[in-house]
Amino acid sequence: MTHQSALIADNIERYLKEHESKGLLRFITCGSVDDGKSTLIGRLLHDAKLIFDDQLAAVTRDSRSRGSLGGQVDLALLVDGLQSEREQGITIDVAYRFFSTDKRKFIIADTPGHEQYTRNMATGASTASLAIILIDARYGVQLQTRRHSFICDLLGIRHFVIAINKMDLVNHSEARFQEIVADYTDFAGKLSVTDIRFLPISALNGDNVVNPSDAMPWFSGAPLLAQLEQIEILSAQSLHELRFPVQYVNRPNHNFRGYCGTLAAGAVEVGTEIRVEPSGKRSTVARIVTNDGDLSVAYPGQSVTLTLHDEIDISRGDTLVAANSEVEPCTAFTADVVWMHETPLMVGHEYEFKAATRVVSGRVVRIVYQVDVNTMARSATDTLALNGIARCQIEVTQPLVLDSYQRSPDTGNFIFIDKLNNLTVGAGMVVDALSAGHVVWHDMMVTKRRRAERNRQKPSIIWFTGLSGAGKSTVADALERQLFGMGYNTYLLDGDNVRHGLCRDLGFSNEGRHENIRRIGEVAKLMVDAGMVVLVSFISPFRDDRRMIRSLVDSGEFIEVFVNTPLAVCEQRDPKGLYRKARRGEITQFTGISSPYEAPESPEVEIDTSAHDLEETVGRLIAALRRYQII
Repeated sequence: MTHQSALIADNIERYLKEHESKGLLRFITCGSVDDGKSTLIGRLLHDAKLIFDDQLAAVTRDSRSRGSLGGQVDLALLVDGLQSEREQGITIDVAYRFFSTDKRKFIIADTPGHEQYTRNMATGASTASLAIILIDARYGVQLQTRRHSFICDLLGIRHFVIAINKMDLVNHSEARFQEIVADYTDFAGKLSVTDIRFLPISALNGDNVVNPSDAMPWFSGAPLLAQLEQIEILSAQSLHELRFPVQYVNRPNHNFRGYCGTLAAGAVEVGTEIRVEPSGKRSTVARIVTNDGDLSVAYPGQSVTLTLHDEIDISRGDTLVAANSEVEPCTAFTADVVWMHETPLMVGHEYEFKAATRVVSGRVVRIVYQVDVNTMARSATDTLALNGIARCQIEVTQPLVLDSYQRSPDTGNFIFIDKLNNLTVGAGMVVDALSAGHVVWHDMMVTKRRRAERNRQKPSIIWFTGLSGAGKSTVADALERQLFGMGYNTYLLDGDNVRHGLCRDLGFSNEGRHENIRRIGEVAKLMVDAGMVVLVSFISPFRDDRRMIRSLVDSGEFIEVFVNTPLAVCEQRDPKGLYRKARRGEITQFTGISSPYEAPESPEVEIDTSAHDLEETVGRLIAALRRYQII
């Protein structure tokens, strides 16, 4: 159904021309169950006068027997099309609806809120440019709100409208609205999406859906429909290189051989030199054939048949790329995975992977980390349950042509297929592809866990940070001697010692300090993988650097020890005479004097070497390591 326009009756040709030139916005509605997604869409269509009279009559009739509003017109029934949906009053499948206004055309994907139907929600989000995430004002941000937000962000949706619904049930309270805004904003700080708009609505009553709300005069923003019409959709970075996955080889007679498919990226012209992957054979495009006649050039999204000047072996699943393209087929890649089946994903289990038109066998060789969508914390795991989200390393038996999902969604996505029942059990977005001849992470039979079990310790980084002269190295050395005497496997990395070798090429500029810490972090990470407790003593003045090191290892494997000895005490000690030189200007960018030190905000342990002797300090650290189950 389109909008009501006088041009339909007065000048249909002009109307169709104007309609054809309008931009199209695809958006998704999502959120927790019963947050009012279907009702919102129904209200949007109703108040914008985008419903036929017979449709409204049918919904009115069905509302008496199947509605959830006690005989009132239940606008959610406009979208809930399945019988089971109407009986239960929930959305199960993804419902798509098209409508248009004077300014824009729209395709809505109404997705289910139940956790068990998260896979349907991910399907709807995969083609959307904007997400309307509903929140029930009574309950605030729920687990499904966070999960759906994270999936939308993972799928590259760059615009969120957070519609805080059912404001009528909280007396249209501005305080409650602001409370939910603050809660969601805190969570969204961990996402990459930058355009987030908040809107108080009542889908049932129509407040701020199409028309402004008289009940919430404290909100001065535009209603939902106006925002959807006006929002400028940011175009993601697109891939300009040719990608043409071959779907079908068309051979109607011995005079014609064409390769059918949908152009996924780039453009192709008659005369374009192409390379076939994974075979590497080359040729030139002779014709671009369509049902409406030949084209001189084709663009992404067009379904065409290509013929080539040379007779070469091309099959379904091959991909045509530009002859000079640097893309290489890969047999290993890293991807963000959403698991969609009750049977968990198992590391090492063999699946089929379908990317574009190609199907190959392979396995997940390593789950790098699983994401807790409630806290965004990362944790180690060997399996991935239904609706779980994780970053995985995957190896396949035959090469695939893949791009990162952020660069090219059409050639950066794939699905898992169970080889026994042919069901789709998971979906993935490629993060990074490794060509067949390049370095791949190999999981070893002797794992970090097995090393840790033998050593009877939890591999971890004990990171000492503080000013020069605070006592970091002294305490770290004493702690290592104590741990070594107790039978634990340890190693101490000290800032001064490392600068004599690994980092001797680095200076003391901010850039040099960042690179110094990055290198040490990578070394410490390898030692953790070796099952060791590694003690690291560095000034490490910048919080972001320390956060970066924390992110390299699993949750609970980074213990930050803030040696919070007062500057006056550090300067009085001055074991190397550095403070005196800094005060005289002989040393520039000296931490604490001419360069800032960013103290930890919430370290696991805080000590002051001026307040306790060395033996007492080490005793406190041993107790802390036991508390964090490191030893």
